[in-house]
Amino acid sequence: MSTETFEFQVEARQLLQLMIHSVYSNKDVFLRELVSNASDALDKLRLAKLRDDTLDADVSDLHIELETDREARTLTVRDNGVGMSYDEVGELIGTIANSGTAQFLKELKEAQDAAGAEGLIGQFGVGFYSGFMVADEVTLVTRKAGEKQGTRWSSRGEGTYTLERVDDAPQGTSVVLHLKPADPDNQLHDYTSVWKLREIVKRYSDFITWPIRLVGEKDGEGDDGEAAEPETLNSMKALWARPRDEVSEDEYHELYKHIGHDWREPLETIQLHAEGTFEYQALLFVPSHAPHDLFRQNTRHGLQLYVKRVFIMDDCEALLPSYLRFVKGVVDAQDLSLNVSREILQQDRHIRMMQRRLTKKVLSSVKSMMTADAEKYATFWREFGAVLKEGLVTDPDNRDALLAVASFASTHEDGEAVTLKRYVERMPEGQDDIYYITGESRETVDNSPHMEAFRERGIEVLLLTDPVDEVWTDAVGEFEGKRLRSVAKGEIDLDAREDDRSEDEQKQQAEAYAGLLGWMRERLDDDVKEVRLSTRLTRSPACLVADADDLTPALENMYRAMGQEVPHSRRILELNPDHALVKGLNEAYAEREDRSELADTAELLYTLAVVAEGGRPKDPARFVRLTADRLERTL
Repeated sequence: MSTETFEFQVEARQLLQLMIHSVYSNKDVFLRELVSNASDALDKLRLAKLRDDTLDADVSDLHIELETDREARTLTVRDNGVGMSYDEVGELIGTIANSGTAQFLKELKEAQDAAGAEGLIGQFGVGFYSGFMVADEVTLVTRKAGEKQGTRWSSRGEGTYTLERVDDAPQGTSVVLHLKPADPDNQLHDYTSVWKLREIVKRYSDFITWPIRLVGEKDGEGDDGEAAEPETLNSMKALWARPRDEVSEDEYHELYKHIGHDWREPLETIQLHAEGTFEYQALLFVPSHAPHDLFRQNTRHGLQLYVKRVFIMDDCEALLPSYLRFVKGVVDAQDLSLNVSREILQQDRHIRMMQRRLTKKVLSSVKSMMTADAEKYATFWREFGAVLKEGLVTDPDNRDALLAVASFASTHEDGEAVTLKRYVERMPEGQDDIYYITGESRETVDNSPHMEAFRERGIEVLLLTDPVDEVWTDAVGEFEGKRLRSVAKGEIDLDAREDDRSEDEQKQQAEAYAGLLGWMRERLDDDVKEVRLSTRLTRSPACLVADADDLTPALENMYRAMGQEVPHSRRILELNPDHALVKGLNEAYAEREDRSELADTAELLYTLAVVAEGGRPKDPARFVRLTADRLERTL
């Protein structure tokens, strides 16, 4: 058979160099990655055979083998699972055609320490390349179940790899690591040593549900130098089926790392045993950091589903709602069919019951975290608060539970995140609404003109900077009878309790500005639907607000980004009657019959309001010319 040579993609070459000149302090984990891949291949073959009993594949003794050769300095990791076709090898291994690879490399280079770097590789599905941490050449031989011909892939990690079709490949996949030269001063990393392999498997892969067998040399064991009988290295005990007091935290953590493709420990472990008419066990994990693709569309997520310890599927989305897609884990049901499909799961009432209970269990665990460990909860909310808030829109049945575990930044002097309950408890007498502001960043909302009167009066405002905040605040509407109210929408009357001016003085001011307001309304007709005096501004000359029922610009942009046509909403321009610029404009309006020269000033005032809220001028070049012209006149 002819051998073809291919070049790695740029990203693949960079990744290989990172592996070869390893950034990882613990090289032992390469074996966990390869064993994990082998376990997945066995799961896939058993499932394929369950669904198609005509598949020409032997499933009588599915297992993983480790074999060493001290003289040749090789370690082989072999499985008799589903295998890969020629095209699949080229696609999945040769090119790393993964849209997250570039992001992986960027994050890897930016990782501040070895632990941070180690936390990245598994999430990006490139665990196979960890073999180059310990090997200067890797050879893979594989044959897909049901096919007659196999494939050999080989590379020294130097920029190229070879592909060859072979006729004598057994079912499954065999990865041969040609280990780097032995270090006589560091026997702890001799991967031809049997005791070392036993240690690694016990530490990282003891729970794997398939036997991991050591074959070949046994450190001198066996009669007359012959190979000893295969030795099974792992216990194969399902951790989720064992009482919690019989399982160590380390064992749970290793299971999480296997399931979640994460090299960091989970933030929280959640166990559930449901008995009665429908029995199942669940072992769930909350990660300690958000995955890179948490908000990427079409990213697969969900729990692993087993039926009586038989693996059924990865990424079972039906078991948890989308806003809990970061949760990893295993659910093992006793009464489902082994041949269940994703379509059937969507309609199965038992699955719906499981989803409801698992959701409540996760939310109650977060609430317990909130009260018992403030630091752990702060980590959770920092990493997953934005996605959890999606449930406030999509899951009204659990809205109260979600609101109970949600917290928000605010303008309160203690600087700590606040729950809605705590906000209501410290509202001053006479305040009837829960005030909030939305924006792209903390800096944007902190400096918003809409905040001026609230800061001056010491009224607490929630600072919401996640895109979903634009949506859930309208969906929720109120909390404990208190209306949720944006400081940038509708009329805000904060002067009712504190304005020392008489009603006559306020009326006189309104009359004095009536002409200017009407004229500006006409001049800015394409952009605003009303011009009025503001009670929310103290320092800025102007701001833009939406009517109470209007969409905000950010929400309009969000809908357009999703492909929905949304008509542009004209907003309301509010002027600060106590600002020198507005006073001067009003005086000039009153004194002049020809007001054409004031039109540019009115336009500038409107555009300044756009810029102040983080928006972009409709015509940036014109805005610059007008501003430069006004500055020139002041010199």
